[in-house]
Amino acid sequence: EVQLQASGGGLVQTGGSLRLSCTASGLMLGEYNIGWFRQAPGKEREGVSCISSDGSPYYTDSVKGRFTISIENAKNMVYLQMNSLKPEDTAVYYCAGGSRLSFQRYGMRWWTRDPYDYWGQGTLVTVSS
Repeated sequence: EVQLQASGGGLVQTGGSLRLSCTASGLMLGEYNIGWFRQAPGKEREGVSCISSDGSPYYTDSVKGRFTISIENAKNMVYLQMNSLKPEDTAVYYCAGGSRLSFQRYGMRWWTRDPYDYWGQGTLVTVSS
């Protein structure tokens, strides 16, 4: 059974940092693209970042230069280091996994939900002003 679990959220002041973790079980990260999404109250879920199965990182424009995605294969974990946080980063953050086959079917549209096969429960990030 495949499971993804996001953790590491919390309350932080503007300008602060948090590191989110995505723990994967039942799949090998080297075979999957792992994405981070977020959903703020009243808004659509949006893609924040993705690390492909070959280790290439992708970011949405609003977090470039502030967020860093990384992978630790030995622990089957993916991290999202978030620096210089802003109130608009406040959201529930989710990690998701998509197989190489799914991404071939949908193209490398990592910012959309389509290529992802599995979703984890979210973790809340609140940035106070």
